[in-house]
Amino acid sequence: MRSIYSAALPQTIWTYPLPDPAPPTLDPVALARWHRAAPLETPWLHEEVARRMHERLAWIKRKPQNWTDWEPVRGGVEAHEALMRDFGPHGLVIERLPHRQQVARQRWQPSWWQPRRWRRDAASLQPAPASQDMVWANMALHLEAEPQSLMAQWHQLLKVDGFVMFSCLGPDSALELRQLYQALGWPPAGHELTDMHDWGDMLVHSGFAEPVMDMERLTLTFESPERLLQELAGLGRNFHPQRFAALRGRHWKAHLLAAMLELMPRQPDGSWPLSFELIYGHAIKPAPRFKLEATSQVSLDEMRRMLKAADPSSGA
Repeated sequence: MRSIYSAALPQTIWTYPLPDPAPPTLDPVALARWHRAAPLETPWLHEEVARRMHERLAWIKRKPQNWTDWEPVRGGVEAHEALMRDFGPHGLVIERLPHRQQVARQRWQPSWWQPRRWRRDAASLQPAPASQDMVWANMALHLEAEPQSLMAQWHQLLKVDGFVMFSCLGPDSALELRQLYQALGWPPAGHELTDMHDWGDMLVHSGFAEPVMDMERLTLTFESPERLLQELAGLGRNFHPQRFAALRGRHWKAHLLAAMLELMPRQPDGSWPLSFELIYGHAIKPAPRFKLEATSQVSLDEMRRMLKAADPSSGA
C-alpha cells in the first residue's frame, strides 16, 4: 500500500547558459548491467510522472504531427497510449536494448493484416534526422552516464521548431535513505542526481533554446521498510562509484531494516515516507545560426532550411 503527498513548485524559464555542470556520478558498467536486467514493465512512479508530464502538454500550443517516444517500455506504456490517442497512432518508439524492442513490438506493432502496418512499424522504424516535431522522454535522463550525448540525439531527431519534453529525478530524491546512510557512516546510498538548473544549462549547450524547467516534490508512504525497499528496487540500483564494494548478505539487510525502524522519520500514521524530487523540462530546436567568416560553407540542406524559415509564405 502506498499513499501520495505532492507539492508543485514554480516553473523556471532558462534563457541563458550557465557554467558547465559536473557529470553525474554513475558507474557506467553497473548502469549497463541494470538496464539489461531491469524488469520489462513500467514502474508505478514512472507512469504517475508521465501522467503529470502529459498534463503539461497543455502548455504547448503547437501539436506534433510526427513524434517519437524514447524508451516507453520503462518510461510509461500507458503514457505512450495516451499520446497515441492525442496525436494518432503514427508515433515512433525508440528502444535501444533488444529485449525491450521485443516488448515494444509485441505491444504496439500492428498485426500483419492491418494496412497501416505498411506505413509505420512503431517498434523498429528509426526516424530520419530532423523529421520529428516532438521527442517525449519520461524518466530517462537520471539513468544516463552521458546525458548530453542523449540530448544531442534528441536534437538531431527534431525538426526546426520541434521540441523535446522530458522528466527525471532530482537531487532530493530518496533523501530519507541518503540521510540514514550518512548517519550510519556508510558509503552513499545512491548516485548524485543533477539539479534542474544544470539540466537547463545542458539543454542550451546541446543546441536547444528557450528551455523551461519545472519541479515538484512527491512523497510516497509505505506500511513497512520492506515494502519501501521493494518499491525502490523497481526503480534502479545504487550506481555510485563509491558504493559498497563487496556483496552484502542477509545480515547487512537485517541491519538496514533495523536502522530504518529505529532512525528513519515516520509519518503521523506510523508509515515510512520516501520523497522524490521530480523535474520536468521542455525546449525547442531553433533554426541554425552560422557564424559567417571570410569563407563560410553551408550544406544545401541547411541552406534550404534557412531560406524556408526566413520565408513567411512557407507556413513554417
